[in-house]
Amino acid sequence: MQPSPDSYESLEPVRTGTPFAWLPADQAKRWLTIRANDPSWDSFAASWDDLPEDLYMADGGRYRQRRHAAFAVHGSEPPQRKPPQPHYQSRDRNPLNGGIERWFAPLLEEVEAHPVLQAVFALGQRWLRDLRPETSDWHCEAHQFRILAREDSPGHPTPEGLHRDGVDFVLVMLVRRENVQQGTTTIADLDRQPIGSFTLAHPMDMAWVDDRQAYHGVTPILPLKPDQPAFRDVLVVTWKAEGEA
Repeated sequence: MQPSPDSYESLEPVRTGTPFAWLPADQAKRWLTIRANDPSWDSFAASWDDLPEDLYMADGGRYRQRRHAAFAVHGSEPPQRKPPQPHYQSRDRNPLNGGIERWFAPLLEEVEAHPVLQAVFALGQRWLRDLRPETSDWHCEAHQFRILAREDSPGHPTPEGLHRDGVDFVLVMLVRRENVQQGTTTIADLDRQPIGSFTLAHPMDMAWVDDRQAYHGVTPILPLKPDQPAFRDVLVVTWKAEGEA
């Protein structure tokens, strides 16, 4: 499935040197040929209700749940899942939780095969071919995140603060926001000077970030109604050229 040609226009800032693009949900729905109220989207979003707790939080936080899987990507071919492996970031990339191998619960097979995730993969691969036509082999990682918020305990989408992930490109797609406020994304240049901000507020709002050229971070979330569940669900997909250090 190929996205419509106008999808590439929103990456023009990245082509011309701006290291990020914010992509609103109405465009993403058209490109992915999925609507937020379709049954396919509903079943995809419901899979976030089955995420185990992240047990690697060095700040002692109990506010993050996640699943993870790694894939080999070659050109436009469907991603091939790699054997189970840890997620690793160096301490200079993630001063809070980096420097160790983190083994997260795996992405479920039905999530991997889901048409929404496959459509996101296809869109990302099309953008990779557009931005880096000389590179065909990529290491890809997909993460499901749920960040919980309580009145006395904010949820931290990026507890490590303003950071880079140590990859080439990052795609973030909002899946659901329930009873939360804030959660604003800030993008900064390599001198850590802010160059843009936005809030992923609607299902399928997306951000595409050139991780080689930008720092990024998200402000903590707080509940709007303290007596009701509050959380922020996102899909994060990263790509790093195979063979790069």
